[in-house]
Amino acid sequence: MSDESEPPQLPAPGTLLVDSLDRVGEFRGEWCGLWSLRPVAGGTEWTVNPEDVQPADPQQRLRAETARANARSRGEVL
Repeated sequence: MSDESEPPQLPAPGTLLVDSLDRVGEFRGEWCGLWSLRPVAGGTEWTVNPEDVQPADPQQRLRAETARANARSRGEVL
């Protein structure tokens, strides 16, 4: 019997996730067991352990989508 648990299933690209620092990011992919997230309003991607993220709740999703809309209205490149 093995003590290893199954790795979390990969979310679909673009899925909004929240890390342990309460940062909301879009799932971009997996590399060497780490997940890559990108800020919704644009910016530098960061990596997280899959165990340290959870799906964004409705309030977090709304906050992230509002930030994206505001960035677009300012003409920022996303």
